[in-house]
Amino acid sequence: MLTPQLTLSLFNHHTDRHYQALVRDRALERAQRLVKLARAKGLRSIKAETDPLVGIGMEVDERGRVTKNSLGVLELSWQAGEHPEWPALIRREVEEIRAGIRAAHGVALRNLVWAGMGGSAEDKAMYGAMGLLNGGVRVFVLDSTDPAKFEAILAQLTRGGVPLRRALSQTLVVGMAMGMTSYEPVINLEKLHLLFQKNRIPSTANFVYMTLPGSLLDQFAAPRGYQRIELQLDNDNTTAGRHSGPLTRGSLYPLALNGVDLDAWMAAAVLTGDEIQYALRLAAFLHSNGLESRDKVTLLLPRQWRGAGIWSKQDFEESLGKSEQLGIKIFPAEVVQPPLRLPARHPDEDRVFWAVQAAGCQNIEPAIVKHLREQGYPLAVLDVAAGTPLSKYMQFLHYAVFGMGWLRKMNFVTQPSVELYKQITNTLYARACKAGSVERTREWRALARTRYRANAPGGITLHYDSLVTARLLTPQDLGPPRAGAAEVLARAIQRLRAEKRIEYAELTFYGDLRYRAAGRRLHELLRAAADSAFGDRLGLSTDVYEGPAMNHSYHEMIIGHGRCFSIVLLARRQTTFGPAGYRPDYHRAQWLATKLALERRGRAVVALLFPDLRTPSLRALRAFFQQVVRHLA
Repeated sequence: MLTPQLTLSLFNHHTDRHYQALVRDRALERAQRLVKLARAKGLRSIKAETDPLVGIGMEVDERGRVTKNSLGVLELSWQAGEHPEWPALIRREVEEIRAGIRAAHGVALRNLVWAGMGGSAEDKAMYGAMGLLNGGVRVFVLDSTDPAKFEAILAQLTRGGVPLRRALSQTLVVGMAMGMTSYEPVINLEKLHLLFQKNRIPSTANFVYMTLPGSLLDQFAAPRGYQRIELQLDNDNTTAGRHSGPLTRGSLYPLALNGVDLDAWMAAAVLTGDEIQYALRLAAFLHSNGLESRDKVTLLLPRQWRGAGIWSKQDFEESLGKSEQLGIKIFPAEVVQPPLRLPARHPDEDRVFWAVQAAGCQNIEPAIVKHLREQGYPLAVLDVAAGTPLSKYMQFLHYAVFGMGWLRKMNFVTQPSVELYKQITNTLYARACKAGSVERTREWRALARTRYRANAPGGITLHYDSLVTARLLTPQDLGPPRAGAAEVLARAIQRLRAEKRIEYAELTFYGDLRYRAAGRRLHELLRAAADSAFGDRLGLSTDVYEGPAMNHSYHEMIIGHGRCFSIVLLARRQTTFGPAGYRPDYHRAQWLATKLALERRGRAVVALLFPDLRTPSLRALRAFFQQVVRHLA
């Protein structure tokens, strides 16, 4: 018997009843039977009444017909154990891509630009943050329609004085979209294609794409002669985007191009029986705590694993955020934040703790783990053996998500709330194209003209009309008629928190927080503001992230489950990248669509506009949040 490389210890909570339900219901065996049935007889042989798991792990239309088997999240791991030739196949494929670029341009492959959103991109961002992509091919994640991010990536490609024509010749562009209507990768591929044309670079060898036949991405790329590559090694379509790592081509190509040992990687993703049972026990632990209203999970990661936080959050929240009754929020943290204020058994204590301890890494301080145990806080400790590939952790989480989906009788493969936001975005953008700009649409004009707005020094405007429209608060709740933006925001947060209508918060900036120095400074500013305003003053955990990637990652929980206070931020001055004709209209439409989607679902959301990312604006924004904190005191 193989020795587990992952082991789980649980403290201060009894989960046996729910774990035994998973065992008694033979949930995994059901999944295996359904997969075999789909393989042998096709989806038409499966009906919604065939098994409860059909409604949990498959896509079913309004007539009860199965339209997609999405259990590939488990099946790919089972298949990997039966296909030892898969690692060599991936290596051969990426070498063919290298050879094609060399033959077309006489240069070696140096850069990879990955155009995708949410689950099609987050694993690449995680790999880069954890140092797995340092083997020679630089990987850039283009997960935004912000022209500023596009421009910043091009600046990285040409760093050191490399001519743009040479940099593009050395670049592989991969477009990935697992939805039929995903438009963001199309925009970015269109702009990159235009740059290749303007620089007179034949681009056929430099572009590949992964999507479904007939999708918007396929409609763009196929007529240009770009190669469509099957996402899965079994040439099937059984995974959602967030489940594409660690075992699809979309997850494996960047690793292979950087020399990661794929044999070890894929072997590790085949979990042992004990490891699978540990994952199901974690599912039972998180589910049972959720039933007791402890659904805020502080995920304590080793320093070297910080990059895994957002991917872990996405896997749980986008999969399990659909229910207003039961939710699960994952808050990756280096320390226990906000500070422990309530006793473990206090009725208002809604947190549970999950520590990952990887041998050979800088893990969370043992004293913190000891304190949590001794004080009686529900705690899960996942120990990872030295040298364990990240793929094992990723597949472990997939099994845990599957287990929670079964226990909650919740479909963990669909994303209805994300689809709502996308629908609104596309409608807004179509109107913007007709009107000439997004600012000329009736939705943007309504935002600009609303009387429910307040100002702050430095050109900052807070739009709080959604709080009134959704009947969450009255204008009288928010202070005197001419109250400043900081006072209005503080009053809104205080009132909703006192009424227990919000349990956590998020600050999402629509723009680049990764590649530009100014964006990174803004990220630090927002993180500090979140900790002081929401954490220290109100004891609320807070997400700080970049849109629209957030919408495709964990937006499902924010709009589906609710109970979040959202601040969506946008700089008035947007970049336009002239050489590729890249305007920010779609990006602005995504910002406004997020606000409208949350408003339609009755969620607490405000919009915050500020001038730009230059130093005076950031200084004003910092002063604004400091003023909010003073009003919260």
